[in-house]
Amino acid sequence: MDTTQTILFIAELIGTVAFAISGVLVAAEKRVDIFGALVLGTITAVGGGAIRDLLLGITPPTLFQKPVYTIVAVATAAIVFFIEYGMGDKIERFSVGYMKVINGFDAVGLAVFVVVGVNTAIASGQGDNGFLSIFVGTITGIGGGMMRDILAGQIPVVLRKRVYAVAAILGATVYYFMTRGGCPDWLSIGTGAACVMLLRFLATHYCWNLPRIPRTPREDTRE
Repeated sequence: MDTTQTILFIAELIGTVAFAISGVLVAAEKRVDIFGALVLGTITAVGGGAIRDLLLGITPPTLFQKPVYTIVAVATAAIVFFIEYGMGDKIERFSVGYMKVINGFDAVGLAVFVVVGVNTAIASGQGDNGFLSIFVGTITGIGGGMMRDILAGQIPVVLRKRVYAVAAILGATVYYFMTRGGCPDWLSIGTGAACVMLLRFLATHYCWNLPRIPRTPREDTRE
């Protein structure tokens, strides 16, 4: 394993842990049981990678070829679940800080998987197809979170707030053009991931959202 692959492997493990944590924190909000928490934590961590592999024709997906990612996701989800279980309602007293923790882990996971997704597309021979590489990077980052939100019974975050997908697209684009332009791997990886996290943190702090159609709630008047 060369230096770049080692860096990406470590980054992917970090992203797996981060997304698994964010998945369990959402599960705690929804009051699901331990099985539900493990499912949400795991699907958040490995779901985007599975979609990426299917798009690139990598079968079976990496999560089955290298179960280390799934094992890490399940183990992380279990640990966080029992921490949450032990703390009980004490966490409710710190709701503002609690949401910051969720957003923080989610930003780290998003940044890591966006970069890994683009790199996987390039390594699979799709480096000349910039649109596909950037799309794959984006879906790798947001796919798991979308699956988590759908299973949790809520509109996916990517469709409603905090320029989530825009941050993923920006990071994927920056990483793609930097690595294709011959920049050092560590610089391309770091810059691409930093762009995602910076935009996510700024959007969360300043409550940035994309424009919505202005419409006030009204009763359904259909017969």
